[in-house]
Amino acid sequence: MTYTWAGKSKFIINHTGVEEQFSGKGFGKKLVMKSVEFARNNDLKILPLCPFAKKSI
Repeated sequence: MTYTWAGKSKFIINHTGVEEQFSGKGFGKKLVMKSVEFARNNDLKILPLCPFAKKSI
């Protein structure tokens, strides 16, 4: 997963991807959900520009 900070209280998820050998095992979803957990624990906002992240959040 790649992200970019957009100020001190928001980050943008640009891309979420996993190696082909790990496709379909839920790793992409785990990455996105860990970012959600991080945001909640640190009072941050997420702007999901990545289509996968957008549908997962």
